[in-house]
Amino acid sequence: MSENVETTSCCGSAAAKPTVWRQLKPYVATPWSFVVGIPAIVGVLDPDQFTDVVLFAIKAFGSTLPYILFAVVLIAWLKASGAEAYVGRAFKGREVQAIVLAALFGGLAPFCSCEVIPFIAGLLAVGAPLSAIMAFWLSSPLIDPPTLLITAASLGWPFAIGKAVFAVALGLFGGFIVRAMLTAGLFSNPVKPVSVSGCGCGPNPFNGTPVWAFWKEEKRSTVFRSELIANLLFLAKWLALAYVLEALLVTYVPADLIARVVGGEGLLPIIIAALVGMPAYLNSYVAPPLLAGLVDQGMSNGAAMSFIIAGAVSSIPAMAAVWSLVKPSVFATYLGLGFVGAVLSGAIYQLVI
Repeated sequence: MSENVETTSCCGSAAAKPTVWRQLKPYVATPWSFVVGIPAIVGVLDPDQFTDVVLFAIKAFGSTLPYILFAVVLIAWLKASGAEAYVGRAFKGREVQAIVLAALFGGLAPFCSCEVIPFIAGLLAVGAPLSAIMAFWLSSPLIDPPTLLITAASLGWPFAIGKAVFAVALGLFGGFIVRAMLTAGLFSNPVKPVSVSGCGCGPNPFNGTPVWAFWKEEKRSTVFRSELIANLLFLAKWLALAYVLEALLVTYVPADLIARVVGGEGLLPIIIAALVGMPAYLNSYVAPPLLAGLVDQGMSNGAAMSFIIAGAVSSIPAMAAVWSLVKPSVFATYLGLGFVGAVLSGAIYQLVI
């Protein structure tokens, strides 16, 4: 190492002198840049749609804000009290039970693929097993009681019940696949860093019995504030980006146009439906009536099932939020499980119905 290079870290080691780009990068290459920049580009190139895009993103973000606030307060409270270790230990020895409960609960939780992100972030933060998290993550966006009724009204009870069954099955499938991968030594460190409350050079000051009334201790109160701010900014920036992308998809890529390319019979349309459905955005309440019309026009039931499952699990807004939380290997696994699960669901439904 040359003599004129210095390196430093929070533990006292030295770091290279930052370049101009490194100094500007935190302000330029961030999700906030795209949150502001994308609507600005729309305003220049298509001013008639600017208001619609911005209002859609703001309304969607506002609908998720209560979940974000609940999640970040819970994360900060658990960390400040020292209770996060208890939550993680609660799953030890009960991983199979946790996977099953997560898949079942996911089928009842009224969250879309983006709204579930704050809760996933909270579970990751307190050390819940990735297998159970994946089970909940995959099943939750697919079905909930209102969606079940709307789907039944548009596509019939067999399709609605089939989707509910596949939602739980996909959660179980993904959870146990991830459990096997964890057993094989994969995903040793699946979570991206979120918090900025410490550099990790010293021991955890909050080992031992949790102190639920954390505000009585200044150090714990400081941790609560720093965790609250860090996680709020983290989730807000990525979900804001997700909803800006969603606004673009809804505005410029009509759902019926996407879905029309997946007509036909056999396995190939089911695979194509999953591939097309993965980046597409279909609101859970809008998708059933749309697909009902397409089925009447010749789209197979299997392709419709594959499309609606793939779109709910891995739309572009959902993928943007998932990418913010986990390492690339977990992200790729999430997409792979979503795609395989969608194809299998469509194929099985096509054979049974």
